[in-house]
Amino acid sequence: MSDDTVMIVPADSPTTSQPMIDTVKGSHHFVIRGYSLTKGMGIGQFISSDNFTVGGYKWAIYFYPDGKTPEDNSSYVSVFVALTSEGSDVKALFELTLVDQSGKKKHWVRSHFDRAMENGPCELKRKGSMWGYKRFQRRVSLETTGYLKNDCLKINCTVGVVVSATGNTRLRSTQVPGFDIGSHFGMLLESNEGSDVIFNVAGETFHAHKLVLAARSHVFQSNFFSLEENVHEIVVIDMEPKVFKAMLHFIYTDELNKDELTASSASGESYLADTLLVKLIAAADVYDLCRLKRICEFHIEKDMSVTSVGRILVLADTYHAMEVKAICLRFASENFAAVSKSDGFEYLKANYPSLQAEFLKTVGGCEKDHSSSGGSETMSVCTRLSDGGDTNNRSVRQKT
Repeated sequence: MSDDTVMIVPADSPTTSQPMIDTVKGSHHFVIRGYSLTKGMGIGQFISSDNFTVGGYKWAIYFYPDGKTPEDNSSYVSVFVALTSEGSDVKALFELTLVDQSGKKKHWVRSHFDRAMENGPCELKRKGSMWGYKRFQRRVSLETTGYLKNDCLKINCTVGVVVSATGNTRLRSTQVPGFDIGSHFGMLLESNEGSDVIFNVAGETFHAHKLVLAARSHVFQSNFFSLEENVHEIVVIDMEPKVFKAMLHFIYTDELNKDELTASSASGESYLADTLLVKLIAAADVYDLCRLKRICEFHIEKDMSVTSVGRILVLADTYHAMEVKAICLRFASENFAAVSKSDGFEYLKANYPSLQAEFLKTVGGCEKDHSSSGGSETMSVCTRLSDGGDTNNRSVRQKT
């Protein structure tokens, strides 16, 4: 090769990339029962929703009944959405909706989605970062319009987490179906196909499958497989057919029947002791179905109020629902002045004196903590009640 030879090296082929930017959306419905009890919590104090997950991050709604900052003198309620899991520079869009419960559909909507093109998404730097409104709604307007119904508020929140990927394929091009094993087992229960055991409950019969029941409850497992004889029919005592049917539905589908649950909830506080939920707690206790018990406890707690807490406390103690019992005691302690005047408290005093004593001991413990931290009250709750007085030293007329 001569010295003046020139070598031509072909250039690399051009490369391309296509960033795909999208938002992963999710919503959460936050129901605040007993709104009137939240007033006076104090500026900067909030009630939190359960954590919910969107875009791989956990979020929560913070409701400030007396406002987040002092400059508005509690004339506004504040609502914020907080990042509650670890994360940095998380970009997201938000929408908060105060639901109009009057049926007129005049919802109060504050949205970041419609401003995305103008200002871009919100960037949350770290865990605990928040987005929301200090002046979300005037308290006077909130309390005198259709937003408040039966002392209950409903807030809907939509979060859109911004995600991106590089490539020529669409984000989430493959949609994975949700879990459907429960629906398949539910159809198996309804069809009776392959059933190998019959339950007789107050004359009504239910067909089921031993393996399914044994897999879900060690009580059933012991009944079926620890005996030498092969049992084909079992008589169930001390349980209503509707309760056993609801329990079977849960065992097969891992969820409560929504229609049954709605009917039970509609019965109201005065019939709480006769609701399906309470009886299911007893059934779950017998067959050691811990998840069923927790679900029932959750729904009972949602409807807890000053008037119902006394009876719920009795039910929780009767059916060994210790978490519900602890929540009842704490709720009643924090709202003692109102609870002590309720029919539920009179019912507790008349029928369950030992449980009332435990309740008063809990309240006394709270007051002792208050006194040791600088409170001025020195007379115990027990003394005041035995003297016929309430927590504000007013006379209480005993019911006859």
